[in-house]
Amino acid sequence: MKRALLAAVVLLLCRPTLPAWSQASPDLEKAISDLEYKWAAAQKDGKPEMVAPLLADRFVNTDTDGKVSGKEALLASLKGGRWEQNGISDVKVIAFGHVAIATGAWTGKGVDGDGSKVDRRERWTDTWVRMPGGLWQCVASQQTATKP
Repeated sequence: MKRALLAAVVLLLCRPTLPAWSQASPDLEKAISDLEYKWAAAQKDGKPEMVAPLLADRFVNTDTDGKVSGKEALLASLKGGRWEQNGISDVKVIAFGHVAIATGAWTGKGVDGDGSKVDRRERWTDTWVRMPGGLWQCVASQQTATKP
């Protein structure tokens, strides 16, 4: 009992020096949101070279079918798409130190890079990490199909 009480007192006394696990940072949240919109615009325009620097070399993507792929596969899927509609909305970002989680919605109608017809809505979650040197890159993305 005394140990538990002592541990609680130590935690309370040290609390001001402990890092904030979730930090509200409007500037950082806007910066990550801007990166998401840049990615979306490049996807719509079929410009994978604009997305490539946003993704970590070991980036992992899980699509709506549960297929897991990497950076090269995602970039290849962006080439040659023709879209009537392709955009994101409802972007929200929360920072945890050197990690930020972005969520949002995507709506797409058209033909993707491999020639498949697309008419769907998705919710997505992207995990961003501040890399050495300060560059933010997406390390993981996951999409879930939603109903209209």
